[in-house]
Amino acid sequence: MTARPRGRSLRTRLLLFVTATLVAVCAAMAGTTALFQRSYLMGELDDRVGDEVARGLGRAELSPHDRTSLSFLTENGHPAGMLAARLDAHGGVVSAAVVRQDAPPRNLTADQRAALRGIATDGSEHTRTVPGLGVYRIAAARSGDVRVLAGLPMDDVRNTIGGLLAAEAAVAAAGLAVAGVVCAVVIRRQLRPLGRVAATAAAVTSVPLDQGEVTGLTRVPVRDTDFGSEAGQVAAALNRMIDHVETSLAERQRSEERMRRFLADAGHELRTPLASIAGYAELMNRGTDRVEPVLAWRTVSAESARMTGLVEDLLLLARLDGGRPLEQAEVDLAAVAAEAVWQARASDDDHHWQLALHLDDAPALVTGDRTRLHQALANLLTNARMHTPVGTTVLVEVEATGERCVVRVRDDGPGIAPELLPTVFEPFTRAGSSRTRSPGTKGGSGLGLAVVRAVVSAHGGRIDVESTPGRTEFTAQLPLLADPFAVESPSGTHAVH
Repeated sequence: MTARPRGRSLRTRLLLFVTATLVAVCAAMAGTTALFQRSYLMGELDDRVGDEVARGLGRAELSPHDRTSLSFLTENGHPAGMLAARLDAHGGVVSAAVVRQDAPPRNLTADQRAALRGIATDGSEHTRTVPGLGVYRIAAARSGDVRVLAGLPMDDVRNTIGGLLAAEAAVAAAGLAVAGVVCAVVIRRQLRPLGRVAATAAAVTSVPLDQGEVTGLTRVPVRDTDFGSEAGQVAAALNRMIDHVETSLAERQRSEERMRRFLADAGHELRTPLASIAGYAELMNRGTDRVEPVLAWRTVSAESARMTGLVEDLLLLARLDGGRPLEQAEVDLAAVAAEAVWQARASDDDHHWQLALHLDDAPALVTGDRTRLHQALANLLTNARMHTPVGTTVLVEVEATGERCVVRVRDDGPGIAPELLPTVFEPFTRAGSSRTRSPGTKGGSGLGLAVVRAVVSAHGGRIDVESTPGRTEFTAQLPLLADPFAVESPSGTHAVH
C-alpha cells in the first residue's frame, strides 16, 4: 500500500490564515496602543521629574555655600521613592538620598550613587537602573555653581504598561477564540458546497464509463451552482464537464452502434452475392443438367458486379471519411447534371426525366472531382428511379446563386417515411413500404445516399432532404468557383423526353 500524502485541507488552511491574520492585527493594535500609552505616561513622568529638579534646585539655591545639603527632601509633597543628589562640577555625586514613606530620607550607598554619575546637568531625562531601588527616570540641572539631580521610579509606568498589555492579551485571546469559532462555522458553511462537488466527482468516478450505456450521471445540485460564489462557479463548471462527458460517451456509443450495424449490414450484403456465386459455381462444377451454363455465368457475373459495386462504395466511403483528397479541377455542374439525366433516360424510360438550368446570374462552376460529383448525382437519380412507381416525374434543377451552386432533385412519388428522414443518409438505410419500387427492380445496398453525402461534404458542401407525400426533394449546395471564367451557359427550363 502506498501512503497517502499528508496535507492540510482547504478549510484548515483558511482557518489558519484567518487566525494568523487576526493575531497579527491584534498584535499590531496592542503594540500600537502600548506604545502610545507608554509615550503618554513617560511624558507625564518626565514632566514630574522636571518639576522635582526645578523645585530642588530652587531650594538648594537658598544655601549656595552648603553643596551637600539635601534639606529640601524633608519638605512635604515629595513622593515616596524619589531620590535626589547634589553634584560637583565634574558630575560626581556629592550626596544622595531617597525619600521613604513615613520615614526620613535614607542616604544612598556607594553603588547606588555610582549609578547616578555622568548625568549632564542640562535638564534632559535619562533612564538609569539604581541597584536595590529599581529603574528611575532622572534629570539634572544647574544654576551657577549649584547642581541638583532628581529622579522618580518608573515602576508605575512599567506596571501600567504591563497591565495594559496583559488586559489587551486577554481581550485579544477571547476575541480570537470567538472569531475562530465564528470563522470555522462560516468557512464550514461556505465550503460545504465544495464537499458536495467532491462527492459528485467521486460518484462520477465510480461509474464504469468504459462499458455499457452511460446516462443519468450524478450532477451537483442546482442550489450549489450559484455563479455569485467561487464554489458555485466550480460546481457549475463540473456540471458542464459532466454534460460534455455524457454527451461524448453517448455519441461514442451511437458511433459504435452505427459501426456494428454497418459491419452487420455490409456482411449481409456481401454474403448474398457470395452465396449465389458459390452455389452456381458448385452446380457448374458438378456438371448437372438442371442449370444452363449461360444462365449460371450470367448470374455469377451479375452477383460479382453487385459485390464489386458494394465493395467500391465501401472503399469510397472509407477514403472520404478518412479525409483522402479528391481531384481538384474546374467542373461545370450544368454539364454533369445534363449527362446524368440523359443516362437516366437511357436506362429507364418509365419515368419522366426533366432538367432545369437557372444560370442567368453566373455559371455553375465548382472546384472538385467531376467523376465523384457525377456519381453523387447519378445516385440521387437512381434512388428516385428505384423507390418511385412508373410514371413518376423526376426534375433536376441547377441554380447558381451568390457564392453557392444549388442542385435539386425532386420527384412527385409517394415520399419518404418520416421516421426514416433523420437517418436517410446513413449507410445501409433502406426505404420501407412508403417508397415503392418499380416492377422488376431490385433493392439497393443502402449505400447510395451515404456516398452522396460523403462526396458533397468532401467538396465543402451540404445536402438536405424534405419529403411529403407527392413531393420529395434532395438539395445539394456546393461553393462556387472563386473566380470563374466568363462562359456562355444556357438558361431556362428544358424537359428531356
